[in-house]
Amino acid sequence: MIRLEDILTPGRSLVNVPGGSKTQVLEQIAQLIAREVPQLDQQTVFDALVAREKLGSTGFGNGIAIPHCRLNGCASPISALLHLASPVDFDAIDGAPVDLLFVLLVPEAATDAHLELLRQIASMLDRKDVRDSLRAAASNEALYQVVLDVQKGH
Repeated sequence: MIRLEDILTPGRSLVNVPGGSKTQVLEQIAQLIAREVPQLDQQTVFDALVAREKLGSTGFGNGIAIPHCRLNGCASPISALLHLASPVDFDAIDGAPVDLLFVLLVPEAATDAHLELLRQIASMLDRKDVRDSLRAAASNEALYQVVLDVQKGH
């Protein structure tokens, strides 16, 4: 089974990311992914994330969003985690602005394993203690470490 620590890296875990608007945040995610995974094109990532948001917001309450999409040219699942410096309106189901984003990009031929990853992310972020720890992380490394600790069951 694929685990979150297999698809998330310290380099893709960022704190104090400038907010702005939903579109600006998605642009920043695309820039980050393109920088960290050079075989993926920034515009392609951005367009895919925007297209997915048009189907329905990935903001699912408690200040959390899980922007996700299938991506042509993506060989294996890729994740990123961002804590925004200031929350943005993400059209979330509870109307609350979003400051924690857990991104999941999966290959075009998505499988049950990819749905399982989405479930893992959602159930992890459903826990208030985890959200509090993520929001309290002062550095990129600390943010990444929270995910590792949760995965290890601490």
